[in-house]
Amino acid sequence: MYRPGAATTTRGGLPTDSGDSIVALDQVPRWSDAEYRHLHENEDPAFPNSHFPDPLASVSEGGSSGNGMVSRFPMDHEINLKIYLWRGNPWNLEVDAVVNSTNENLDEVHSSPGLHAAAGPGLAEECATLGGCRTGMAKVTNAYDLPARRVIHTVGPKYAVKYHTAAENALSHCYRSCLELLIDNGLQSIAMGCIYTEAKNYPREPAAHVAIRTVRRFLEKQKDKIQAVVFCTETTSDTEIYKRLLPLYFPRDKLEEEVAISKLPADVGDENGETVIDERKIRIKPLPNVKKTGQRFSQASADLPVSDIIPVSDVGLTRRNSSYLDSYLDPAFMSLIKDPDQRRKEQWEKAAQARSGWNFAKMLGYGDLGCPPLSAAEEYSLHSRYLSKANSLNLSEIAEMKIVYRGGVDSEGRPVMVVVGAHFLLRCLDLERFVLYVVKEFEPLIQKPYSIVYFHSAASLQTQPDLGWMKRLQQILGRKHQRNLHAMYILHPTFGLKAAILALQMFVDNAVWKKVVYVDRLLQLFKYVPREQLTIPDFVFQHDLEVNGGKGLIVDPRTKYVYQRPQI
Repeated sequence: MYRPGAATTTRGGLPTDSGDSIVALDQVPRWSDAEYRHLHENEDPAFPNSHFPDPLASVSEGGSSGNGMVSRFPMDHEINLKIYLWRGNPWNLEVDAVVNSTNENLDEVHSSPGLHAAAGPGLAEECATLGGCRTGMAKVTNAYDLPARRVIHTVGPKYAVKYHTAAENALSHCYRSCLELLIDNGLQSIAMGCIYTEAKNYPREPAAHVAIRTVRRFLEKQKDKIQAVVFCTETTSDTEIYKRLLPLYFPRDKLEEEVAISKLPADVGDENGETVIDERKIRIKPLPNVKKTGQRFSQASADLPVSDIIPVSDVGLTRRNSSYLDSYLDPAFMSLIKDPDQRRKEQWEKAAQARSGWNFAKMLGYGDLGCPPLSAAEEYSLHSRYLSKANSLNLSEIAEMKIVYRGGVDSEGRPVMVVVGAHFLLRCLDLERFVLYVVKEFEPLIQKPYSIVYFHSAASLQTQPDLGWMKRLQQILGRKHQRNLHAMYILHPTFGLKAAILALQMFVDNAVWKKVVYVDRLLQLFKYVPREQLTIPDFVFQHDLEVNGGKGLIVDPRTKYVYQRPQI
């Protein structure tokens, strides 16, 4: 059964701050172990077994088998070896990740009891920087003082009978999101408490059905990437529910599989464990007489202009509606053609191949160039997540560093973004927050053609980010940034910078970095961007005078305005 005292040891001989011992994964019995089957000693007398009848103890009236039906959850020993059922505090488990059931604001008060006390104050501070979390989604943080490596925070749904299906699917998505994040972060073992909470009124047994079947469906497709899933229960009632339901979805022998056929609910969800209502399915039917109509239209379109096929008054409307709809289409939604688990698996395999092929880039100091190329939908989703998080944070400390700021317009009226290389102090800059700031500042510009002015003056002595980081930043900004960038004017380039840009052209994106225009003098820059449109730091003027010897320039010491030296 569940013996917390016998199955626990201290790490280094010391208990945790809460007085509980740390439990290693190899000390937690697997669900497939035979000793679990009919052990009922040490049970709470307040919850006798008769209150929770074992579906495997006897078959329901009307037959002793599944009547020839095929099991919807066939026995799979490989999957069963990955399932653990443990009675105790999940924060004491030494696994890769533990799950925290919380609210949309990731508040400490609404988190799973005991988590923040065991993890320490650093967890709450990191949660405050995440910008919240939507219901059904999950986010990951460090685990701080916990024996686990990461904490995955997820927001369970509120339950109402009227919206039962929506709550069921949202809860299913909680578990799927946690498992996906586990794999995304290169982790293999996870401890999952009961995500539903008393405060949200989710019935315990229906929620357990959703949890178990979702994990089963996920492992059917991704079992090679997950080592262990530990279902953690903290009450006797939850323990008994899981003991009764686990054999239905994870049968350990043919007898359990046969009994489960008659004991499973009628609705066990789709291939992902989510409930599907037939009446709400989207059905696409072929148009009547589609062959004749299509043939006639194609012949007409080959011989006649569009205005002869469609009335002139409708042509503008058709085009306007098309562009109108295009502006509202979500590429992430339009790309949901394949099974989501299959798409995830392809992404992970693509990432693994890319990483193995670019190890030499790390050895040469270029950084991790192995991140796989993203589709348009993936870039759109990535950009949207970063933009949403950036809009929810106060990034004033990044703005004060004056690394990136808005300029005026270039000589052809395109907006300009200014980047100052010497202000990019990598040793004291939080790169993740800097990326969020860049996404937020660039968002208004990248909607239409724009230019970038980069001052490399006096920046050669500063440590610069590697090419892997630059590639990731470009992916986060998205294809709209790449398409609408007109030119990147680089003032005072060095040989090292030119070599780095050549590497960017070869390894990152040839199209974007071909737009670089090298500018050796300020006067040369002013041909592209008027002087009055730029706020230029003082040291840039000084650097230009030192490098070029003041040739052709006169700088007003009071206004810092640059004049061209008159010809004699």
